[in-house]
Amino acid sequence: MTREWIRASEIGTYAYCARAWWLQAVRGVSSRNIPAQQRGVRYHARHGRDVARAHRLYTLGLILLSLGLLLLAMGMWRYV
Repeated sequence: MTREWIRASEIGTYAYCARAWWLQAVRGVSSRNIPAQQRGVRYHARHGRDVARAHRLYTLGLILLSLGLLLLAMGMWRYV
């Protein structure tokens, strides 16, 4: 049994019009709105990359903050 992903656009299509979803998913009838769909796919791919980059930068910030606090504690330890 293969697992297939259900895309948000499929859910949106079904919610908007079950017949449109059936025509596309079962009968294989293509949408007439292909350019807009392609723009949406590109936008979401770019957004996903931006979210991943933000997560990496957040992690780097936490590491640098921890390192700074460690260095501060080590510097203060000399005066104890």
